[in-house]
Amino acid sequence: MRSFNEDFEWGLATSAYQIEGAWDTDGKGISAWDEWSHENNGSNIEKGHNGDVACDSYHKFEDDSKLLKNLGANFYKLSLSWPRLVPTGHVSDGINQAGIDYYNKVINSLLSNGISPMITLHQWDLPYPLVQEGSWLNDSIVNHFGDFSRIAFKEFGDRVTQWITLHEPFISVQADPTYGEHNATEQPPEKPYIGAHNVLKAHATAYRIYKDELKLQGQVGLTVNSEWAVPKDSTNQTHIEAADRLLASRLGWFLDPIFGSDYPLSMRELIDRKSKEEGRATSRLPSFDKEWQDKLRGSIDFVGLNYFFSVLVEPKYGSTVGIDGDSDIATEFDPSKNRTGGGLPITPFGMRKILSYVKSKYGSDLPIYMINGCGEVEEKDTLDDQFRVDFFKIHINEVLKAVLLDGANVRGFTAWSLMDNFEWTSGYTVKYGVHAVDFSHPDLTRTPKESAKFLKSVITDNGFPPKK
Repeated sequence: MRSFNEDFEWGLATSAYQIEGAWDTDGKGISAWDEWSHENNGSNIEKGHNGDVACDSYHKFEDDSKLLKNLGANFYKLSLSWPRLVPTGHVSDGINQAGIDYYNKVINSLLSNGISPMITLHQWDLPYPLVQEGSWLNDSIVNHFGDFSRIAFKEFGDRVTQWITLHEPFISVQADPTYGEHNATEQPPEKPYIGAHNVLKAHATAYRIYKDELKLQGQVGLTVNSEWAVPKDSTNQTHIEAADRLLASRLGWFLDPIFGSDYPLSMRELIDRKSKEEGRATSRLPSFDKEWQDKLRGSIDFVGLNYFFSVLVEPKYGSTVGIDGDSDIATEFDPSKNRTGGGLPITPFGMRKILSYVKSKYGSDLPIYMINGCGEVEEKDTLDDQFRVDFFKIHINEVLKAVLLDGANVRGFTAWSLMDNFEWTSGYTVKYGVHAVDFSHPDLTRTPKESAKFLKSVITDNGFPPKK
């Protein structure tokens, strides 16, 4: 067993809507997820749960900082609530000073405990007025995001040097709560591509504000997510090509325009052809003009990479339903693999594979921060979460292999999540935390699980050094 390099970093992650609570406190505006979780008497979420209180980190952030310090973490990946800072999403309508004050306190608390904040500007909780205006389908959101990012950079950039613009846009541009609509299975086929196009413009806008306008010296990245793609029949060339198309539609969709000038060739050719066959005058997959190509090119200092599982991939032709349909692929879980309590296959080998893929495709100079975690249903998740210990152990070991054997430029490992929290449409019925939160107790008590103790040991040892 071996250790990571001395400058390797260890962190844990949460997001604003999932932990903060205080949904209508101190001038905060309504978010997309406030509205979605309250709609139809809460029926959109398991058991009618919502994030109104969540982990109450709005009031208990000092406790969270102490948890991180006790683990020995180097950094904390957290997100800002856009409507807590800009209640309507329109800076012209006003900025919420109480929101600025709150995040100043959080940042200062982290720093006083030796924890570096890694801040995601936006993790899915759009100001609801922007949802009503079309969300990511309305290109005016690009400038609104720029205005919001400028505020964050100006207010917190003196102490925060690592920023992530957006989190897992592959998921958010397809998600009903993003648009306040119930039409995922029948949405217009151009919808996710327009949304992603504006996401990338927003990312580039924020990056250029940070670097060129404000001339700040930190780093700005983007968090993407992908499965690892395994050809269902590894001897069949069409299956190998289908696996390549999956990776193009997950990673390439958001990274290729930053490293080149257009979306992946497989997406361009397939979607252009299908758009023409549908009788459209223009492709459902937009193009960037030269101005946007120039803004996007090189607009990344590191990438956050979420990997949780692998899938089997095979070709499937003749569909335009969803991203996979447009990519002429079908996916399934490998039935031979064990599953997490959340139902996902446990496939640690994919961690090393995807890191090597990113290195090969986007270059060894691109720093990578991995994000990974293990969910369990609430009935089975206990303080003695040995299954999560085992999950982290085998996945961190694959990161170690990627670094030491393959030369992958992984700068840090981020465990999802610091504590049990609101897990989107699953509410509180699925747990990912290394700290349990007693949601039935008025103090929302945090208690370390065995996985927290394991991570503390790994962080202390910086990996798995030989036993003396």
